[in-house]
Amino acid sequence: FNEPEPAYKTVPAEARVYLKDLHLADFRIERDLSAESRKLLGAIDYLNLDYNELTNVAEVAKLTGLKWLRLNGNRLSSLPDLRALASLRRVYLRDNAFTEVPATLKDLPALTDLDLSGNRDLKEIPEWLAKKEGLENLAFNHTAITRLPEDLSAWRSLKSLQLGGLKLSAAEMQRIRAAFDPKHHPLGTAVVF
Repeated sequence: FNEPEPAYKTVPAEARVYLKDLHLADFRIERDLSAESRKLLGAIDYLNLDYNELTNVAEVAKLTGLKWLRLNGNRLSSLPDLRALASLRRVYLRDNAFTEVPATLKDLPALTDLDLSGNRDLKEIPEWLAKKEGLENLAFNHTAITRLPEDLSAWRSLKSLQLGGLKLSAAEMQRIRAAFDPKHHPLGTAVVF
């Protein structure tokens, strides 16, 4: 899915970093930064590293003020420990090489949006993600997921659940629709198959 609101409308220009489609193989932050440079790093709200050739983004964990992280179209199969990014709300990991939902996301208290679409070998949604409250937008389009976790009650705040291109049985689709019935979810979750 697209960002709920484009960053340029909500994030000040000085807090946005766009390094999209530069064919970067590595993302590094200098080791010996001045106090002023470290302060600037902490003020970055939005980082776009889409469509590079990244396999490791460990340095992202140094951007402690980050709220938006876009890593679509890289070669990532894992994420570093992101616990220091307590304000991180939106994580876009579309079209990478993830085979499982990165466990480090469980430690992000502000997480609202997650897109793992196009990770073709991603087979399941872990129970911890199904129990994570406060999520608003989830996308798992074109993955190998065939079934959602049994208990979806923690996802009451979802506005959008995208499951396009999945090989779900008719019974599973019916179960998912029933779980997000407007009687139980007054916000009216949009489930897209």
